[in-house]
Order: sequence, then structure tokens, then C-alpha cells
Amino acid sequence: MKKVLTIGEVLVEIVATTRGEGFLQAQPLVGPFPSGAPAIFIDQVGKLGTPCAIVSRVGDDDFGRVNIERLSADGVDVSGIEIAPGETTGSAFVRYREDGSRAFLYNIRHSACGKIRPTPASEALVEGCGHLHVMGSALSVPDLGGMVMDAARRIKARGGTISFDPNLRPELLDAPGMRRALEAVLAMTDLFLPSGEELFLFDAAGDEAGAVEALLGRGIRSIVVKRGAAGASLFQNGLRVDAPPLAVEELDPTGAGDAFGGAFLAFWLADADPAQALRLANAAGARAVTRLGPMEGTSNRAELDALLQDPKG
Repeated sequence: MKKVLTIGEVLVEIVATTRGEGFLQAQPLVGPFPSGAPAIFIDQVGKLGTPCAIVSRVGDDDFGRVNIERLSADGVDVSGIEIAPGETTGSAFVRYREDGSRAFLYNIRHSACGKIRPTPASEALVEGCGHLHVMGSALSVPDLGGMVMDAARRIKARGGTISFDPNLRPELLDAPGMRRALEAVLAMTDLFLPSGEELFLFDAAGDEAGAVEALLGRGIRSIVVKRGAAGASLFQNGLRVDAPPLAVEELDPTGAGDAFGGAFLAFWLADADPAQALRLANAAGARAVTRLGPMEGTSNRAELDALLQDPKG
């Protein structure tokens, strides 16, 4: 099976235990939890036994070690994570508001993962991996975006495959060169994993069917639309498969889409039955929201099967 590579931020998440607005008052917190969208994604890939690796950068500190130890324990090749003495691992503080939305306070740009760069170890992984997963948010960081694009071109040129999750905050779309970079990645994409309105980023189609048709017409093999609590849909080869939502009690939705994507890719690369792959990925996303901490709910195959058999546990 192809070895999966992703490139991007590794950080810790620290979560407020009370609901409210922001961090202006002292309050109880829990964490640090291993985090970062690419890290959550690749951890889920590793937990399902698919060969995988991540390129990132952390400080020589406990926050970095929390991530490296978790990823390594779950089967991820961490040789591409550079440890930077004197620098600090990235962090995100999260607080839930009363309406269920979240307030984030990030330290990424000025942390170790804000300065990810090519290293001999990262170059070896690009040469040794047959699949690259691209997170769109990485393309908004000039040096990191260039590194991701270079890896995508090299892996694709030797017959590898590309998966692409736009994973974009709206304000990132206006970053200089962002749309051009997104289009360049889309042109190489085999598996596209948009959430909701991200399906319409690349086409002016007024409805889902039109957007899907236009994207498949560009040469994309498979499109999986993530609908959160409404389930997910797969489109490929004239086939549409819908996976209904699973009734679970939501505790923390952070990282659920990344767990879904990692699970679907693992089964997609294994040529699993499309409907079964979608059901299992849906279970991965559902199980992820039942645990506090974005990487705490990544799942192995037995856990996914158990959830599908008895969603109420």
C-alpha cells in the first residue's frame, strides 16, 4: 500500500472547561492535547494501519513531546518532525460559547510550526511516499505552501496520488496567491474532501449536482462531501453514496472532519467498497466528537466496527 504523507502544523490544544466569551478572566483549563489538523488526520490514518508520515516542526519542549509520542504510538512515522531547540511548540486555546460555537486563541505563526522548512528527513519522505494529503490552510503560508506544492508535483509526477481538503477559514481566501495555489492543487487532486460550501470554491454552479459534475470533469476520481452532523456523501464513476449521521453525544467537535478524512483515505487507498469506506469514515468522525481533545477520539478498526454495530455504546 502507498505510504501517506502530510505536511503542516503540529500543536497542542488547551480547552476551557467553562462556557463563555474568550479568555479575559482566569478559568479552569484542561490539556495539553495533541492537535493540528494535519496531525489529527495522519494520526487517524496511522491508527488504521496504513503506512504514513508527517512533516512538521516543534519546539524542544513538553508540548512537542506530547505530539511526537502520541503520533509515534499510533503508527505515524515522525522522522520528518524537526525539533527546534529554543523555540516553542504551537498552541491553541479553545473555549466554547453558550451557543456551542468556539473561540480560538492561536500561537502558530510565531511558533516552531510557523517555520516548517525542508530538511534531509522531509526530503527523504517526499521521495519515499506515494500519496500526499494537502490541507488548504497550509497553502496560505508562503514558505510552507511552496513546500507543499513542490511535494505534490514530485509525488504526482512519479505516479502517486493526491488528496485535498480545503480546510479553509473564509479570511484565508483573500491571501495573496491563495486561489491560484488552490487551483494548482485541485488540478493534481485524485480525492477531494470539501466540507459544505467548500464544494463551490472552484465553480459557479448553483447547486451541488452541478458543482460535483464540474469537479469530476476536471479529472478528480472521487469527491466526498463532509456534512458534519448531517453525514456525508461520496461521488465517483457516476455513483452517489450517502452515509446518514450516527446518533452520538457531542462533547468536542474539533478535529472530527480530519478524523473522517483520515479514515476515508485509508479505506480508499485499500480499494474498499465505496459504501463501506464512507460508513466507516462517518463512524470515525462521529466517534471523534464524543471525546474531549481533538486527537483523543481517533479510532482503530475495531472501535469503528463497534460504533456502527451499536451507536449508543
